[in-house]
Amino acid sequence: MDNVAVVIVGAGQAGLSSAYHLRRSGFEPGADFVVLDHSPAPGGAWQFRWPTLTYGRVHGMHALPGMELTGADSERPSSEVIGEYFAAYERAFDLRVRRPVDVREVRDAGWGGRLLVRTAEGDWAAQAVINATGTWDRPFWPRIPGQEVFRGRQLHTAQYPGPRADAFVGKRVVVVGGGTSAVQHLMEVAEVATETLWVTRRPPLFRTGSFGEEEGRAAVALVEERVREGLPPRSVVSVTGLPMTEQVRRARESGVLERHPMFARLTEDGVEWADGSRAPADTVLWATGFRPVIDHLAPLRLREAGGGIRLEGTRVTRDPRVHLVGYGPSASTIGANRAGRSAVRDVRALLAAARGQESAVSASAG
Repeated sequence: MDNVAVVIVGAGQAGLSSAYHLRRSGFEPGADFVVLDHSPAPGGAWQFRWPTLTYGRVHGMHALPGMELTGADSERPSSEVIGEYFAAYERAFDLRVRRPVDVREVRDAGWGGRLLVRTAEGDWAAQAVINATGTWDRPFWPRIPGQEVFRGRQLHTAQYPGPRADAFVGKRVVVVGGGTSAVQHLMEVAEVATETLWVTRRPPLFRTGSFGEEEGRAAVALVEERVREGLPPRSVVSVTGLPMTEQVRRARESGVLERHPMFARLTEDGVEWADGSRAPADTVLWATGFRPVIDHLAPLRLREAGGGIRLEGTRVTRDPRVHLVGYGPSASTIGANRAGRSAVRDVRALLAAARGQESAVSASAG
């Protein structure tokens, strides 16, 4: 078993930001802290994005702390641009990310106030864990009657291969979801499909006008309120609305972004609403979002009665040894950067307090 002060789980934006701030604080990679990442290569969830999501179409990508992303070709896939940037960042700051490493569980070690991090590649004992596992590995599939009888294709955003796939070309496609990904998928697929249908549970809110720092802080505050109450976090876009770009405006005018209410069930060859009306479909694309990847923390019993994990900043209320970054209000690139800095500040205070207690015990024993 390896013994370190801090284990960071995940090497996306939040994990690398946390590692950077630990490094700046004097912690040595490999000796004082370790970064464990289950992905095959640098890039976090970005490496799995569809090829038509070029860097120029990425919404709100903020540079990692201490190193700007410059000179990127806006026409290259974001998976390539950001993957290469993250790889260069890991090298520049010598973060020594270990991958692929699957973290199976985090539990109390039962000694020395430590946490035990169990992985497929061995175990680590740590005084603190910064969890930065994001959401990409836990796509949310709503349970709808008839999903098992539908004879067409069903895909989730996590599996979206781009619009030129056989699932979309010349097909009747239903896109389900009210977020940014749903809108992007729909506008792409509409160019190659025979027909498209957009379905959401709630009427989408399109945001017009400017969206500055004040509006951003207000939106994040709404997400933070749910986290403080121990409720499952909502996405930031759920409170900011969808940006009204020129492309979106044209798609609305052409009818591509005409929203329909959620259907009640799937049939063998399409979808059916509660009033009995139907629409044929060859493919259903579920752009229904993701949920936090936190099952490995289950042994610590961190969840509140409301189903979420209550935080004070990034620190888990039920166990201050655990920090969640990239969770809830910090689930954006700029939020992840700030969360990494905040988590490291609190972890340093935790470790200093632990050292003080150890010194007091040693002095009394002497």
